Amino acid sequence: MKVVDFAQLTADQRADAAHILRQALARHEGGYRGPGEAEAEVAELGGDLDRLGFAAVEGETLLGWIGAVRDYSHAWQLHPLVVDPTRQGQGVGRRLITALEDLARANGVLTLWLGTDDDFGGTNLYGLDVFPDVLTNAATVRSISDHPVGFYQRLGYRAIGLIPDANGAGKPDILMAKRLISWPPPASAPEP
Repeated sequence: MKVVDFAQLTADQRADAAHILRQALARHEGGYRGPGEAEAEVAELGGDLDRLGFAAVEGETLLGWIGAVRDYSHAWQLHPLVVDPTRQGQGVGRRLITALEDLARANGVLTLWLGTDDDFGGTNLYGLDVFPDVLTNAATVRSISDHPVGFYQRLGYRAIGLIPDANGAGKPDILMAKRLISWPPPASAPEP
């Protein structure tokens, strides 16, 4: 398996990217199921200067892909990360995240952030009214049914907030982030 710039994908691989997006998010209510939705997401990644991405390939076969949005000078949004369901659990997602984190660091990005919806009952927060103490509830989030939040937590991402009811009553969007540099930054050496 190798990781390549998303822009290098062939037309057939881009079609596969749309297919993987639909398949990987099939259990989510949105899930890019509408006509042309997945294809539009793939096209946006290749055609927007504020978007970038990587793809994991084995030979000519696309295994998964990751995108990022340069929405702040020092923080990028990870969106989306999808892996062919038949290849999940084999390190593909981890390799894609590592490639994105390395590029982000090289570009002076301090934080990567993402939103991961629970619109299917994959976390302990599903079905709960997280008000009035939203941040306390965010701090307790955990996967109970193979939700991506567990994967991101294992890679060092932490819940930083919730958008309560983002997908309907009791269906939050879980905001997560990871600092890419050590903090505090090393002090500069005193001048002689």
